[in-house]
Amino acid sequence: QVQLVESGGGLVQTGGSLRLSCAASGTILSLNAMGWYRQSPGKQRELVANITRGGSTMYVDSVKGRFTISRDNAKNTVYLQMNSLEPEDTAVYYCKFTGVAFTGITWKTDDYWGQGTQVTVSS
Repeated sequence: QVQLVESGGGLVQTGGSLRLSCAASGTILSLNAMGWYRQSPGKQRELVANITRGGSTMYVDSVKGRFTISRDNAKNTVYLQMNSLEPEDTAVYYCKFTGVAFTGITWKTDDYWGQGTQVTVSS
């Protein structure tokens, strides 16, 4: 089984910065795309940023120029550096990995989600 553990959320004032981390553990063969999503009350979960195994990145328009996604393949970890935070960034942030892992019975390609970490930006 794959487990994703997130850290780095918290409360910050407008204009502040936070760095989220998400580390995967388990019997993992490969991790392909890694991404960060967020969900605020009453809204659908949205993709914030994504990074491929080769390092290609994409961002939702609202965070371009403020957030940076990166990964450490050796540590099976993805990061999200968030600068110039705004109240609109307040949400629960989830990481997601797509990869191949051993389920205990077989190798399986699947999506794996973190438990979520709260980010609150005060005005």
